[in-house]
Amino acid sequence: MARIAGVDLPRRKRIEIGLTYIYGIGRTSSNRILNQINIDPNANTDDLSEAEINNIRKVIDQDYKVEGELRTEVSMNIKRLMDLGCYRGLRHRRSLPVRGQRTSTNARTRKGPKRSAIKKKGAAKK
Repeated sequence: MARIAGVDLPRRKRIEIGLTYIYGIGRTSSNRILNQINIDPNANTDDLSEAEINNIRKVIDQDYKVEGELRTEVSMNIKRLMDLGCYRGLRHRRSLPVRGQRTSTNARTRKGPKRSAIKKKGAAKK
């Protein structure tokens, strides 16, 4: 099993897809890496030699921020926005959509499950 950037790549998958299991590498980056070292994107992860895996490791280490380093950078960027108190930072702080989506309906992914209103007994009588 190939292990790159602390992630075990899945067996019996094309290497083009297998590399996307690494946080920070998508299909485009995966293809760019494979073209750079002349590896066929259709090759399975099991079929790669140790030298090819090492070449992929070197390219990723040199050119890409992945996994922990990238997660840290993203969280620090969000923290910076929150500390500045700018609009985007306030939206992050309140767990609301940051990029202008509507919130009167939808936005359940960001806001979480709907909370029902609590009705008090006897409040409506008069």
